[in-house]
Amino acid sequence: MARKDTTKTPKAQKEPGRIAQMRQVFSMTRRHDPAVVWWMVLGAALSIGAAVGLSLWLSRGNVIGTILWIVSGVLLAVLVSMIILGRRAERAAYGQIEGQPGAVGAVFRGSLPRGWRGSEMPVHVNPKTQDALYRAVGRGGVVLVAEGPRSRTSRSVTEEKRKLARILPNVPVEVINVGPDEDAVELHRLPKRIKSIKKQLTKPEMLAVVNRLSSLGGTQLPIPKGVDPNRVRPQRGR
Repeated sequence: MARKDTTKTPKAQKEPGRIAQMRQVFSMTRRHDPAVVWWMVLGAALSIGAAVGLSLWLSRGNVIGTILWIVSGVLLAVLVSMIILGRRAERAAYGQIEGQPGAVGAVFRGSLPRGWRGSEMPVHVNPKTQDALYRAVGRGGVVLVAEGPRSRTSRSVTEEKRKLARILPNVPVEVINVGPDEDAVELHRLPKRIKSIKKQLTKPEMLAVVNRLSSLGGTQLPIPKGVDPNRVRPQRGR
């Protein structure tokens, strides 16, 4: 008679719970941005202080009303602290990958502003230097984001602008540089910079541009080594 195998297979490792995830985010952020603790404390203190002030003004002599205001202030303090943590965590996460090849692709993957369409795959990569050029389309037209020193990316930018002018002659094109240059945009400010581009196209016009570029096809270039955008998805705090 065959002996029954009593060996137990190990249980699949459970994913950390919400509280554990928040602890991990907080630890990572504090490690790279020690000031996050003081910003959270300040946000919480101002929230509670505002609630207490409103309770004294609107619920003077009303004990229940005062208690409700204070409880609301505590809840607001927690919310404000989480918002601050989310934003500082996003900045810390981008700070860790800034300067690495593929960092812009990570931003395109997880933090493109609403209404903008782009891919984490670059439209041009220099195989020697790993400098890359990314493209996104929105109501502001076409934006080209050059990753690397301007002295090395200017040629690919010029070629891409020439191609876009040929196939999309009336569509505005804006160039943003993310790199070591003094006037370059910092990585964590890239979504805000793209969002600030003035709207010049209607939604149907934007979709027509997207479809036009998609119809051209072309070979997708591999993302530069150094950053896996699938693993860099900063928590949004917007």
